[in-house]
Amino acid sequence: MDNHGHASGGKRKRGRKPKQPAPSSPDNNHTDHHTAPSSSPLATAGAAASDSPDPEPAASSPAPRRRGGKSRRTRNEPLCEADAAPSPPPRRGGPKGAPNGGPEAVEPSRRELAVKMEVPAAVEPLRWEQVVKVVPSMDAVVKVFCVHTEPNFSLPWQRKRQYSSSSSGFIIGGRRVLTNAHSVEHYTQVKLKKRGSDTKYLATVLAIGTECDIAMLTVEDDEFWKGVSPVEFGLLPALQDAVTVVGYPIGGDTISVTSGVVSRIEILSYVHGSTELLGLQIDAAINSGNSGGPAFNDKGKCVGIAFQSLKHEDAENIGYVIPTPVINHFIEDYKKSREYTGFPVLGIESQKMENPDLRKAMGMKSDQKGVRVRRVEPTAPESGFLRPSDIILSFDGIDIANDGTVPFRHGERIGFSYLVSQKYTGEKARVKVLRNSKIHEFNIKLATQKRLIPAHIKGRPPSYYIVAGFVFMVVSVPYLRSEICGIENLSYLLTRMVSQYGKDYEYDAPVKLLDKHLHAMAQSHDEQIVVVSQVLVADINIGYEDIVNIQVLAFNGTPVKNLKHLATMVDECNEAFLKFDLDYDQLVVLETETAKAATQDILTTHCIPSAMSEDLKS
Repeated sequence: MDNHGHASGGKRKRGRKPKQPAPSSPDNNHTDHHTAPSSSPLATAGAAASDSPDPEPAASSPAPRRRGGKSRRTRNEPLCEADAAPSPPPRRGGPKGAPNGGPEAVEPSRRELAVKMEVPAAVEPLRWEQVVKVVPSMDAVVKVFCVHTEPNFSLPWQRKRQYSSSSSGFIIGGRRVLTNAHSVEHYTQVKLKKRGSDTKYLATVLAIGTECDIAMLTVEDDEFWKGVSPVEFGLLPALQDAVTVVGYPIGGDTISVTSGVVSRIEILSYVHGSTELLGLQIDAAINSGNSGGPAFNDKGKCVGIAFQSLKHEDAENIGYVIPTPVINHFIEDYKKSREYTGFPVLGIESQKMENPDLRKAMGMKSDQKGVRVRRVEPTAPESGFLRPSDIILSFDGIDIANDGTVPFRHGERIGFSYLVSQKYTGEKARVKVLRNSKIHEFNIKLATQKRLIPAHIKGRPPSYYIVAGFVFMVVSVPYLRSEICGIENLSYLLTRMVSQYGKDYEYDAPVKLLDKHLHAMAQSHDEQIVVVSQVLVADINIGYEDIVNIQVLAFNGTPVKNLKHLATMVDECNEAFLKFDLDYDQLVVLETETAKAATQDILTTHCIPSAMSEDLKS
């Protein structure tokens, strides 16, 4: 049998003294079963194998590996320590007084050695069955190859140079594949490759959930789905439950398995989605390429999708997993509407009510708990029901504590936004509030959040409008990241502006834009923040060359609602001058006829195909 070839096929070198067997004890057996390194692909399977009785006597088992040693087993190697040097057989079969190494002593040793070397052949099939039981759907894990073509916010009329990436995914029921949304963001082409296959299959993207960082794919080729069982989902794990992350991270081309435990369950910040949803923190390594891979429990059920990790000098092995409640919400949302509609939010900003004087001033009784409404988004359905200084006492009949948490399983609490995220867009929720010492109940229809500065442009090219060399654009989170050197966490930027931009940072860095991103609310559904992204230098715009990332407040005295509104006003302007009121009290004035005539020459000079993006032409 080839599986244990490196125990039976290799000859021992002459003169080398074999290792002595380790004493058989409960500690040694425990070490053998439970101390496999987490980087070993079979670490979880080894623990499961210890639950079954060993068919061979303990005395004939090979010596256990020392604690801390690195395993080099592969999928085709036996699960027991067959690669360790076998212990020397006893010499009881030889005649008394036979010299060491004599024929009488050597021959029985070889026979006994052959018997001992055959032990793994009997054990191996049983323990390999245990591996299959632990991770039955490992073959359902696929490698995702994507070609991306990102938008170019500096030159919005064209795209950046394409690049390729690889990540992980897994097959679920209904001929579908799940992976991360950021794995296929701005995709041009997506291909999938199964484990052990040399063929890449062209995939179709069915839905991309930006908030939850999940994407759903499918493959038209029937050959792709043959011989693979879909992954089954398990329940939300508990703290300290074992998890096994499977995927294709950097460092190799084959599948990789890392093991750990669940160390935290709470509302997490999803970096890609710029939102907060339920998440699992684990101590298993999640590296680049692991994104989209499944996390299995010890029963072989999928309990989450690996999607991000914490990179910090004071943190090690902190990875995050999208749990099954979020995954199921995404799948059911797609089933209901055949597209992704998003996670609804309660369109308010709240304040904790932990201070006793604050509760007393708000008219709360000693047995009442809740959170105070600070602001209500004007575009949210809640604006028709809730008011500032209302106290939200409960959501769908579940009481909210003064710290904004609700009960979550036994002995745990979680932020009440978890209850909102379990709803679907368009569903209603019953909200009980305390207003002027009176209790009111409202049935509120939930909707997704309308952000003044959107977190994503959802695959569309950026909108732009050009007149007289002035490039007007709409502000979005990707735009801000592009303009501020790709820094991910925008909340830290306000403290870094001076060092990055020098004394003129107020004009070069979009400080007010960042403040709007963090705190401003849209007053209408079509409101956008329009800025002068840059000025393409020409004779007509002399003196305006340094204007960059400045918001346009009004045109010829009329407030600017959005980019299309600005483009329409400029194109239809019959006045002598084009007057743009900018932030920081700046004013741009251009002669109307000269500006419109110069626009085409500037477009030709910079090889720009059109003065406006396609979405503004409709």
